[in-house]
Amino acid sequence: MFTNNKISKSVRLALAFGAASTLAFAGSVSAQEDEDEEEVESDRPERIQVVGSRIRTDGLDSATPIDIISAELATEQGLNTLGELLRTATIATGSNQLIASQSVGAVTPGGAGAESISMRGLGANRTLVLLNGRRAGPAGTRGQVSAFDMNALPVSAVERVEILKDGASSLYGSDAVAGVINIITKRGDESAINVSGSQPLETGGENFRVNGTWGKSFDRGSFRLVADYNLQTELQRGDRDHYECGQRYVFSPETGQQVDPVDPRTGNPHCNDLPYGMWLWDAGAPNYLSQVTYFDHTGYFADNPVPVYEQTQVGDIAAPEGWFPAGYDRPSDAWINSDHPFQYLETMIPETEVTSVFMQGDYDLSDTISMYAELLHSRRETTTNGYRQFWEPFIPAWIGLVDGWDGYVYLDPTAVTDHSGNVTTVDYSRAVLGFEGSLGYWNWDVSYQRTVNSGEYQQKIILDDALVMAANAVWGDPCEGEFSPISNRPCYAIDFFTPDYIFGNFDQGTRDFLFDTETGKTIYKQDTLDAYITGDLYDLPAGTLATAIGFSYQTDEIQDTPGEMTLQGNSWGMTSSGITAGKSNTKAVYAEINAPLLRDLPFIEALDVTGSVRHTDVSTYGTGDTFKLSSNWTIGNGFRLRASRGTSFRSPALYELFLQDQTSFFQQTSDPCFDWAERLDAGTLNPIAAANCQSDGIPADYASNYGSATAITRGGAGTLEAETSVSEGIGLVWSSEDDRFAGSVDYYDVTIRNQINNLSGPDILSLCYNSENFETEPYCNQFDRNDGGEAGDNFNIVETYGGYENIAEQRVRGADVVFTYMDETRFGGLRVRLDHTIQFERSVKRLPNSENINSVGRLGSPKHSGTLNIGLVRDALSFNYALRYVSKVSNDSLYTNGAFGTYRGEEVRFVASAPTTVYHTFSVNREFGDGVDLTFGVNNLFDKKPPKGSPSRAYVTGNAMMYSQYDQIGRRVFFNLGYTF
Repeated sequence: MFTNNKISKSVRLALAFGAASTLAFAGSVSAQEDEDEEEVESDRPERIQVVGSRIRTDGLDSATPIDIISAELATEQGLNTLGELLRTATIATGSNQLIASQSVGAVTPGGAGAESISMRGLGANRTLVLLNGRRAGPAGTRGQVSAFDMNALPVSAVERVEILKDGASSLYGSDAVAGVINIITKRGDESAINVSGSQPLETGGENFRVNGTWGKSFDRGSFRLVADYNLQTELQRGDRDHYECGQRYVFSPETGQQVDPVDPRTGNPHCNDLPYGMWLWDAGAPNYLSQVTYFDHTGYFADNPVPVYEQTQVGDIAAPEGWFPAGYDRPSDAWINSDHPFQYLETMIPETEVTSVFMQGDYDLSDTISMYAELLHSRRETTTNGYRQFWEPFIPAWIGLVDGWDGYVYLDPTAVTDHSGNVTTVDYSRAVLGFEGSLGYWNWDVSYQRTVNSGEYQQKIILDDALVMAANAVWGDPCEGEFSPISNRPCYAIDFFTPDYIFGNFDQGTRDFLFDTETGKTIYKQDTLDAYITGDLYDLPAGTLATAIGFSYQTDEIQDTPGEMTLQGNSWGMTSSGITAGKSNTKAVYAEINAPLLRDLPFIEALDVTGSVRHTDVSTYGTGDTFKLSSNWTIGNGFRLRASRGTSFRSPALYELFLQDQTSFFQQTSDPCFDWAERLDAGTLNPIAAANCQSDGIPADYASNYGSATAITRGGAGTLEAETSVSEGIGLVWSSEDDRFAGSVDYYDVTIRNQINNLSGPDILSLCYNSENFETEPYCNQFDRNDGGEAGDNFNIVETYGGYENIAEQRVRGADVVFTYMDETRFGGLRVRLDHTIQFERSVKRLPNSENINSVGRLGSPKHSGTLNIGLVRDALSFNYALRYVSKVSNDSLYTNGAFGTYRGEEVRFVASAPTTVYHTFSVNREFGDGVDLTFGVNNLFDKKPPKGSPSRAYVTGNAMMYSQYDQIGRRVFFNLGYTF
């Protein structure tokens, strides 16, 4: 059994405190070892393997920056999942991450409840996740599965996480563009039972966990078993005041006072959330006043009369009693019905239940050969609830089909329903079997891994054929005794035009006819065979020349089968898709060499150079070669300089190749031809686009919005090429002579070219109408537009046909700063660690004719972010304080007049910025003896709410900003009770 001796264990302890980044504590580790060093037979030092190299070293003088996060941090800060733990790292704090709350109500990679890490904001599919040094296969649901779901592995099984903050494709493969996250699980004899919980001071968002681990070592091997159950309860929108119905949130530039229209029914600024009412599409009505007419549900306007429609001439609008127009001027904007009880039931953080079992073991077959195995199985069930609009039919009021309505308008009843949400179940299994051994000073490793992800997503849907059939019945089509053509439901005559229907108070017949639930299924399989050998070639004057050579073979296969109604295009207003199916195999050979060049010279205590190369052959793409070269220069007096340069290529993921006709929706206002003349005069539209819109026959004042357009996305099999990238870095590391202080500054620069992006509907329209060769532009054949319609102004976009193409370029530049301090004081053992990231650039050139757009400093992309951790250990007590911060951000630069704009012709100030935000966590741990310890703490100590923003300029729910840097739950107390035996 290849168990590390005390030197190796000491090195690992140093790494757990961040020594790989800063060399902190290296002296104390060595001193500890000097006290009880055992006799070592070999004259060569014990070596271990850390992420970023296949060559075994002492682990302390890494040529590339590596962060080490101890899993003890999760206990100290009340972090419940591996994803939460990783989001404390600065590689994640500077960009918006996919967290469970952001997968609610939208189709996201991995499906509802999935959590992934995007290092430096370069994308989760460009961040490689390893588990004990071996690839962790993707997990999730739907057709865009490509990344490891952080929910799959319980944090209770984790000892530490090594984060290589540098590209490493030449060693690990094409998805290590941004870096590598290596999760190391617990080992040793320790066994324990833990019960933990997190309780917000307000209802909703509670978390409870119970887990046990049993480990045992014996003469020829060891094993460990971990079982974990975690329950995250739902946080509903109504559970927090900061999610209250979203206001326009606009302010007077002179007084600074909020100047939203005030709703006379409440006396508060108007709630401007999801409206419901009777949409009126103008067909020449002389008294046409407003696009939407609302019903007086509260009776307020009956007692406080407002203007209503009256007929005085042919074609005038007439409405039944209780209906009134709104939204045609500033006061009437406050009458719009947009505050519905359904919204307070909307899921903000989904209920997620995860049960996990993890097993690992090793056994010495001989003095030089060991066998090891790992098995992980987890089951996650995530439940979300939502609400939505839907509309149908489209009836001319003047033909007398609808009682009480008249005039030259089309009636479009738009209702709301709480029949929205899903239940997602993911079963994730991963098995590893491997052998390792030694041949003199050479070590070899051969392993086989199989990952199977099986997911189901049960979705609440509205049946399109039933809705159309009921709408046709209004025109007089047969209903009684008929069945809907696809869903085979008995027809039910729906009264679409009643206030109860529009409010969502449906009778049972309507519910039975319109609503359904369907289930889709996702299977993703990955098999990996990996083999390598590492050791010393020969001794040079400055040290030993070491190398590693390896081979890997990997197969990936995906099949996503949406529900039956989705496959038949019968799910109204929902993202749909065909069956996504594909497979690939990847073969690679790689080599790494470490050469000690110089030793013991003036200003050069040591100079080492490491190089690696990789040749990859992907069946769905072709071949690619990558390299990396790094140097490690120990200058002296505690200073060390490190630098690296490497290339990467990422072959297209399976979903990027084979995704089948996935639909999404976008607003008609994204059309370059929407109100093109006015925007040309305002200087916000390219003159080329205006000329092309005119030549396409679009009226200069076209501004009618007949609902959203559908964007169809397809995979790019046969046309996609691999992405290529270059990663460069240079850093300075320093540690004091007594090893109490240490620090490092590392500059990074990553450029990705030929980036694979989804060409969205607005992208296609922009490429078409901004083309200088409009008559022959191919992108102009990738959408359908109405030709004017019966009303004479319906030039809306119907559908666009896009997909994944090599169209973008992305670059990130910045610096990571780390400072550590550790000492024994009269108050106890003190440890301090500061991690800080400065982003200089995060630029994207989304389309070939686009400008580079630098998002640093915008919402979700702070220029500065970091964490400060302070620990004090005194006898059986330990105190821990953590501070997490992000700098101020603003989207004001995106607008011509900055924060200022107009509302109903009046200048107002919008809020699209957030101040520097700081969160505090404090905890105390007490060891009671006999293996019992208790941790108690408070997260978000000062109950800081997420910043507020204007919905028209920021990603918000209510007015609360929903970027992953901001805490959504509020102050909460947490505990962990453990018993070790």
